[in-house]
Amino acid sequence: MKGLNERRRALLERVRQEGRHSLEALADQFGVSVQTLRGDIRFLAEKGMVLRRHGEVLPFPDRENIGYDQRQIVNEAGKRHIARQAASLIQHHQSLFLGTGTTVEQLADALHDKQGLHIMTNNLHALIKLSALECELVVAGGRVRRRDQDVIGGDAWRFFQRYRADVGIVSVGGMDAHGNLFDYNDDEVMAREALLANAAFRVLVLDSTKFDLPLRCAAGQLADYDAVITDAALPDRLRSPLAAQGVRFLI
Repeated sequence: MKGLNERRRALLERVRQEGRHSLEALADQFGVSVQTLRGDIRFLAEKGMVLRRHGEVLPFPDRENIGYDQRQIVNEAGKRHIARQAASLIQHHQSLFLGTGTTVEQLADALHDKQGLHIMTNNLHALIKLSALECELVVAGGRVRRRDQDVIGGDAWRFFQRYRADVGIVSVGGMDAHGNLFDYNDDEVMAREALLANAAFRVLVLDSTKFDLPLRCAAGQLADYDAVITDAALPDRLRSPLAAQGVRFLI
Protein backbone atom coordinates (compact mmCIF):
# COMPACT_ATOMS: atom_id res chain seq x y z
CA MET A 1 0.00 0.00 0.00
CA LYS A 2 1.28 3.46 -0.93
CA GLY A 3 2.94 5.23 2.00
CA LEU A 4 3.44 2.08 4.03
CA ASN A 5 7.18 1.74 4.49
CA GLU A 6 9.02 -1.26 5.92
CA ARG A 7 8.91 0.00 9.51
CA ARG A 8 5.17 0.55 9.31
CA ARG A 9 4.68 -2.89 7.81
CA ALA A 10 6.72 -4.46 10.61
CA LEU A 11 4.88 -2.38 13.20
CA LEU A 12 1.49 -3.49 11.89
CA GLU A 13 2.54 -7.14 11.91
CA ARG A 14 3.89 -6.83 15.48
CA VAL A 15 0.62 -5.39 16.77
CA ARG A 16 -1.49 -7.90 14.85
CA GLN A 17 0.51 -10.85 16.19
CA GLU A 18 1.21 -9.73 19.77
CA GLY A 19 -1.70 -7.45 20.62
CA ARG A 20 -1.74 -4.31 22.80
CA HIS A 21 1.49 -2.29 23.14
CA SER A 22 2.39 1.04 24.67
CA LEU A 23 3.83 3.64 22.30
CA GLU A 24 6.96 3.88 24.45
CA ALA A 25 7.60 0.14 24.29
CA LEU A 26 7.16 0.05 20.52
CA ALA A 27 9.43 3.07 20.07
CA ASP A 28 12.15 1.24 22.03
CA GLN A 29 11.68 -1.96 20.04
CA PHE A 30 11.95 -0.16 16.70
CA GLY A 31 14.72 2.20 17.75
CA VAL A 32 12.83 5.41 16.96
CA SER A 33 11.54 8.34 18.98
CA VAL A 34 8.04 8.27 20.45
CA GLN A 35 7.21 11.20 18.19
CA THR A 36 8.23 9.23 15.08
CA LEU A 37 6.37 6.16 16.32
CA ARG A 38 3.28 8.26 16.99
CA GLY A 39 3.32 9.41 13.36
CA ASP A 40 3.43 5.79 12.19
CA ILE A 41 0.55 4.84 14.47
CA ARG A 42 -1.48 7.84 13.32
CA PHE A 43 -1.00 6.76 9.71
CA LEU A 44 -2.05 3.15 10.41
CA ALA A 45 -5.04 4.26 12.51
CA GLU A 46 -6.29 6.59 9.79
CA LYS A 47 -6.18 3.63 7.38
CA GLY A 48 -8.25 1.55 9.79
CA MET A 49 -5.43 -0.93 10.45
CA VAL A 50 -4.95 -0.37 14.20
CA LEU A 51 -6.65 1.45 17.07
CA ARG A 52 -5.08 4.21 19.18
CA ARG A 53 -6.14 4.51 22.82
CA HIS A 54 -4.55 6.49 25.70
CA GLY A 55 -0.91 6.07 24.75
CA GLU A 56 -1.42 2.53 23.45
CA VAL A 57 -1.96 0.84 20.12
CA LEU A 58 -4.30 -2.16 19.73
CA PRO A 59 -5.13 -4.56 16.90
CA PHE A 60 -8.24 -3.80 14.93
CA PRO A 61 -11.17 -5.69 16.55
CA ASP A 62 -11.68 -9.25 15.35
CA ARG A 63 -15.45 -9.07 15.09
CA GLU A 64 -14.97 -8.27 11.39
CA ASN A 65 -12.01 -9.00 9.18
CA ILE A 66 -9.86 -6.06 8.16
CA GLY A 67 -10.01 -4.93 4.54
CA TYR A 68 -8.39 -6.89 1.74
CA ASP A 69 -5.72 -4.27 1.01
CA GLN A 70 -4.78 -4.28 4.68
CA ARG A 71 -4.60 -8.09 4.84
CA GLN A 72 -2.32 -8.20 1.80
CA ILE A 73 0.51 -6.55 3.70
CA VAL A 74 0.24 -8.70 6.84
CA ASN A 75 2.84 -11.50 6.86
CA GLU A 76 3.49 -11.23 3.11
CA ALA A 77 6.66 -13.33 3.28
CA GLY A 78 4.88 -16.10 5.17
CA LYS A 79 2.03 -16.17 2.68
CA ARG A 80 4.41 -16.31 -0.29
CA HIS A 81 6.21 -19.25 1.34
CA ILE A 82 2.91 -21.07 1.90
CA ALA A 83 1.92 -20.43 -1.71
CA ARG A 84 5.14 -21.98 -3.02
CA GLN A 85 4.57 -25.05 -0.85
CA ALA A 86 1.00 -25.36 -2.08
CA ALA A 87 2.15 -25.09 -5.69
CA SER A 88 4.52 -27.99 -5.10
CA LEU A 89 1.47 -30.23 -4.55
CA ILE A 90 -0.06 -29.32 -7.91
CA GLN A 91 0.62 -31.47 -10.98
CA HIS A 92 0.30 -30.50 -14.62
CA HIS A 93 -3.21 -30.78 -16.13
CA GLN A 94 -5.01 -31.01 -12.79
CA SER A 95 -8.31 -29.31 -12.00
CA LEU A 96 -8.26 -26.89 -9.07
CA PHE A 97 -10.73 -25.14 -6.81
CA LEU A 98 -9.26 -21.96 -5.32
CA GLY A 99 -11.09 -20.25 -2.46
CA THR A 100 -10.94 -16.71 -1.19
CA GLY A 101 -8.25 -14.83 0.73
CA THR A 102 -4.86 -13.22 0.35
CA THR A 103 -2.84 -16.42 0.82
CA VAL A 104 -4.76 -18.12 -1.98
CA GLU A 105 -4.17 -15.05 -4.13
CA GLN A 106 -0.42 -15.51 -3.60
CA LEU A 107 -0.78 -19.02 -5.00
CA ALA A 108 -1.78 -17.55 -8.37
CA ASP A 109 1.76 -16.18 -8.68
CA ALA A 110 3.28 -19.58 -7.82
CA LEU A 111 1.52 -21.57 -10.56
CA HIS A 112 3.32 -19.99 -13.53
CA ASP A 113 5.23 -23.20 -14.39
CA LYS A 114 2.19 -25.51 -14.31
CA GLN A 115 0.73 -26.56 -17.63
CA GLY A 116 -2.82 -27.39 -18.65
CA LEU A 117 -4.52 -26.46 -15.39
CA HIS A 118 -8.30 -26.13 -15.16
CA ILE A 119 -8.99 -23.59 -12.39
CA MET A 120 -12.33 -22.69 -10.83
CA THR A 121 -12.48 -19.87 -8.28
CA ASN A 122 -14.62 -17.29 -6.51
CA ASN A 123 -11.56 -15.17 -5.68
CA LEU A 124 -11.61 -12.15 -7.99
CA HIS A 125 -8.22 -10.89 -6.78
CA ALA A 126 -6.69 -14.23 -7.76
CA LEU A 127 -8.61 -14.15 -11.04
CA ILE A 128 -6.66 -11.10 -12.21
CA LYS A 129 -3.36 -12.92 -11.74
CA LEU A 130 -4.64 -16.26 -13.01
CA SER A 131 -5.69 -14.61 -16.27
CA ALA A 132 -2.00 -14.31 -17.14
CA LEU A 133 -1.51 -18.09 -16.95
CA GLU A 134 -1.97 -20.62 -19.75
CA CYS A 135 -4.92 -22.34 -18.12
CA GLU A 136 -8.63 -22.91 -18.47
CA LEU A 137 -10.29 -20.52 -16.04
CA VAL A 138 -13.87 -20.48 -14.71
CA VAL A 139 -15.09 -17.86 -12.23
CA ALA A 140 -18.12 -17.85 -9.96
CA GLY A 141 -20.88 -15.42 -10.89
CA GLY A 142 -23.28 -13.61 -8.61
CA ARG A 143 -23.21 -10.90 -5.97
CA VAL A 144 -19.70 -9.51 -5.45
CA ARG A 145 -18.54 -8.61 -1.96
CA ARG A 146 -17.04 -5.27 -2.95
CA ARG A 147 -14.59 -4.86 -0.06
CA ASP A 148 -12.95 -8.23 -0.64
CA GLN A 149 -13.73 -8.62 -4.34
CA ASP A 150 -15.00 -12.16 -4.12
CA VAL A 151 -18.24 -14.10 -4.49
CA ILE A 152 -19.45 -15.97 -1.41
CA GLY A 153 -22.69 -17.32 0.05
CA GLY A 154 -25.33 -19.04 -2.05
CA ASP A 155 -23.89 -17.92 -5.39
CA ALA A 156 -20.52 -19.50 -4.63
CA TRP A 157 -22.18 -22.57 -3.08
CA ARG A 158 -24.09 -23.23 -6.30
CA PHE A 159 -20.97 -22.61 -8.37
CA PHE A 160 -18.82 -25.17 -6.55
CA GLN A 161 -21.72 -27.64 -6.46
CA ARG A 162 -21.66 -27.79 -10.29
CA TYR A 163 -18.05 -28.96 -10.62
CA ARG A 164 -15.56 -31.53 -9.38
CA ALA A 165 -11.86 -30.83 -8.87
CA ASP A 166 -8.71 -32.85 -8.22
CA VAL A 167 -7.49 -30.35 -5.62
CA GLY A 168 -9.28 -27.71 -3.52
CA ILE A 169 -7.22 -25.03 -1.76
CA VAL A 170 -8.74 -22.75 0.87
CA SER A 171 -7.87 -20.56 3.82
CA VAL A 172 -9.86 -19.70 6.95
CA GLY A 173 -10.16 -16.69 9.25
CA GLY A 174 -8.67 -18.28 12.34
CA MET A 175 -7.84 -21.38 14.39
CA ASP A 176 -8.03 -21.93 18.15
CA ALA A 177 -5.56 -23.81 20.34
CA HIS A 178 -7.44 -27.10 19.78
CA GLY A 179 -7.27 -27.07 15.99
CA ASN A 180 -10.84 -25.89 15.48
CA LEU A 181 -11.22 -23.55 12.51
CA PHE A 182 -13.29 -20.38 12.30
CA ASP A 183 -14.37 -17.60 9.98
CA TYR A 184 -16.03 -14.21 10.16
CA ASN A 185 -19.44 -15.01 8.70
CA ASP A 186 -21.66 -17.86 7.54
CA ASP A 187 -21.44 -16.88 3.88
CA GLU A 188 -17.71 -17.61 3.81
CA VAL A 189 -18.24 -20.96 5.53
CA MET A 190 -21.05 -21.93 3.13
CA ALA A 191 -18.92 -21.35 0.04
CA ARG A 192 -15.99 -23.25 1.48
CA GLU A 193 -18.07 -26.27 2.47
CA ALA A 194 -19.30 -26.71 -1.11
CA LEU A 195 -15.78 -26.34 -2.45
CA LEU A 196 -14.37 -28.96 -0.08
CA ALA A 197 -17.24 -31.39 -0.65
CA ASN A 198 -16.40 -31.55 -4.36
CA ALA A 199 -12.59 -31.64 -4.19
CA ALA A 200 -10.79 -34.98 -4.15
CA PHE A 201 -7.76 -33.61 -2.27
CA ARG A 202 -8.32 -30.81 0.24
CA VAL A 203 -5.58 -28.34 1.18
CA LEU A 204 -5.69 -25.73 3.96
CA VAL A 205 -3.30 -22.78 3.73
CA LEU A 206 -2.98 -21.09 7.12
CA ASP A 207 -0.47 -18.37 7.92
CA SER A 208 0.67 -17.90 11.51
CA THR A 209 -1.34 -14.71 12.11
CA LYS A 210 -4.43 -16.97 12.16
CA PHE A 211 -3.13 -19.13 15.04
CA ASP A 212 -4.98 -18.81 18.37
CA LEU A 213 -7.66 -16.69 16.73
CA PRO A 214 -11.13 -18.10 17.48
CA LEU A 215 -13.90 -16.24 15.67
CA ARG A 216 -17.69 -16.45 15.83
CA CYS A 217 -18.43 -18.86 12.96
CA ALA A 218 -17.27 -22.48 13.18
CA ALA A 219 -15.54 -23.63 10.00
CA GLY A 220 -14.47 -27.22 10.62
CA GLN A 221 -11.25 -28.73 11.93
CA LEU A 222 -7.73 -29.50 10.76
CA ALA A 223 -8.82 -33.14 10.43
CA ASP A 224 -11.07 -32.14 7.51
CA TYR A 225 -8.02 -31.67 5.25
CA ASP A 226 -5.60 -33.94 3.45
CA ALA A 227 -2.78 -31.38 3.70
CA VAL A 228 -2.18 -28.35 5.94
CA ILE A 229 0.41 -25.76 4.95
CA THR A 230 1.67 -23.14 7.41
CA ASP A 231 4.60 -20.75 7.76
CA ALA A 232 5.27 -21.70 11.40
CA ALA A 233 5.20 -25.09 13.09
CA LEU A 234 1.97 -26.21 14.69
CA PRO A 235 2.23 -27.71 18.19
CA ASP A 236 2.97 -31.44 18.29
CA ARG A 237 -0.28 -32.03 20.19
CA LEU A 238 -2.18 -30.85 17.11
CA ARG A 239 0.06 -32.23 14.41
CA SER A 240 1.05 -35.69 15.63
CA PRO A 241 -2.40 -37.36 15.94
CA LEU A 242 -3.45 -36.06 12.54
CA ALA A 243 -0.19 -37.02 10.87
CA ALA A 244 -0.76 -40.55 12.13
CA GLN A 245 -4.11 -40.49 10.30
CA GLY A 246 -2.43 -39.47 7.05
CA VAL A 247 -2.77 -35.67 7.09
CA ARG A 248 0.28 -34.05 5.49
CA PHE A 249 1.83 -31.02 7.19
CA LEU A 250 4.08 -28.74 5.15
CA ILE A 251 6.02 -25.77 6.47
